[in-house]
Amino acid sequence: MTLPEYIENHTTPADPVLNAVERWAHLHTAQPQMICGPVEGTLLTILTRSTDAKTAVEIGSFVGYSTICIARGLSSGGRLHAFEINEEFEAPIRRHLEMAGVGERVVLHIGDAKQLLEKTMCGMETPAEVDFAFIDAEKRSCRFFYDLLVPMMRPGGLILVDNVLWGGKVTDVDNCNDLDTRTFRDFNDYVHSDTRVTNILLPVRDGLLLAMKNFT
Repeated sequence: MTLPEYIENHTTPADPVLNAVERWAHLHTAQPQMICGPVEGTLLTILTRSTDAKTAVEIGSFVGYSTICIARGLSSGGRLHAFEINEEFEAPIRRHLEMAGVGERVVLHIGDAKQLLEKTMCGMETPAEVDFAFIDAEKRSCRFFYDLLVPMMRPGGLILVDNVLWGGKVTDVDNCNDLDTRTFRDFNDYVHSDTRVTNILLPVRDGLLLAMKNFT
């Protein structure tokens, strides 16, 4: 048994709805590995719930697996603003949210979050500070979204960024210097030196960077 298999076997398993969403991704998408999976999905639910999140943001919903996991962790009356750039995924995302019974908790925005995020969050009738945010979008845009979100976060709010180890390439400075790898190295260094947050890099799946906005 491999270490990832051992970890998954000792994590609360995905339920039938999430298993169905994952199967749909394998049958209907070219990159089903973009599903976050049960380990990361459970972590998303736990982190969202632990912040007592009333307002959450997701950048990059894909087919809705991670969206369901975050929505399940919201406090009573909480809302998740989920942004997905690929309009072809709108119908399956909405269907999967309804399957999971969390459709009313999610405001789905289809389009480029670079254009929609700030306008949406600042244009709310009563703008709320963000309690939890998950960034799993186009990788070269991670810093853009991170810098946009940090001022929106409440003190103690959490930002989680996916894929920050980039297949382990970030540590191989002698052989791996493609643009995406360099982008993640620079991003990880940037967050680590950002005095606005306290951060930890977690070796979960392809790497998760967790940053908590400081209270002072």
